[in-house]
Amino acid sequence: MASPVLNVQDICMDFGGIRALDEVNLDVNAGEIAALIGPNGAGKTTFFNCITGIYKPTSGDVLVGREGEKPRRINGIKPNLVTEIGMARTFQNIRLFPSMTTLENVMIGTHCRTKSGIWGAVSHNRRTRREETEIIEKSYHLLELVHLNEYANELACNLPYGKQRRLEIARAMATDPFLLLLDEPAAGMNPQETSELKDLVLGIREEYSISILLIEHDMKMVMSMSDRIFVLDYGRLIAHGTPREVSDDPAVIKAYLGEGDDDV
Repeated sequence: MASPVLNVQDICMDFGGIRALDEVNLDVNAGEIAALIGPNGAGKTTFFNCITGIYKPTSGDVLVGREGEKPRRINGIKPNLVTEIGMARTFQNIRLFPSMTTLENVMIGTHCRTKSGIWGAVSHNRRTRREETEIIEKSYHLLELVHLNEYANELACNLPYGKQRRLEIARAMATDPFLLLLDEPAAGMNPQETSELKDLVLGIREEYSISILLIEHDMKMVMSMSDRIFVLDYGRLIAHGTPREVSDDPAVIKAYLGEGDDDV
């Protein structure tokens, strides 16, 4: 049985007198695609922020570790260190460098894995030149992965919205994660783009053998590609299980999959 690469235990997050997350438990196994669903305001992005160092949880534990490694508690660790450990994320609101090229945006993602340092940058020695070449080749391969290689020299701001979403995924992958967190990756996409995105995410899991946790409102996409689904309602986890188990759960049907389907 696969071991968890992410194990979140009894996470609470308070903002003043408001409890945004209330004892949420969630785990993601090695090689698994898991989804976190719920209406706007349910606490999904707050959860992502708690496990990636943007927020420090009020209480609870966030344990992460590559498969076969001893899990590490990362509560309160800075976001850049969380990325170095091996968790990468995209954001609900796209955060690219608009005045840089598509290729340069991906190259930035490799920064946490570079080794040359300040002296290498100043001296531009053989080791630094070799590493630069490797970074360019790796970044171009990731653009091929997300089908953006023909736009390598295009400014990121000139890409259509759906392609900017895929560029964010390529940049996250450049950090060599073992766990990829996708915050509403299909937001604003048309059905064709959503279908292509689904194939892309499945392809990333297959080629890189990584785990994926996504927040998503497109229920057709979630149900068709997730191994397990976790359901939040007002900051509390009300259900989790396989897509069939979740879709058959009375609490989920009442809250999300019934008449309010458009709000899921």
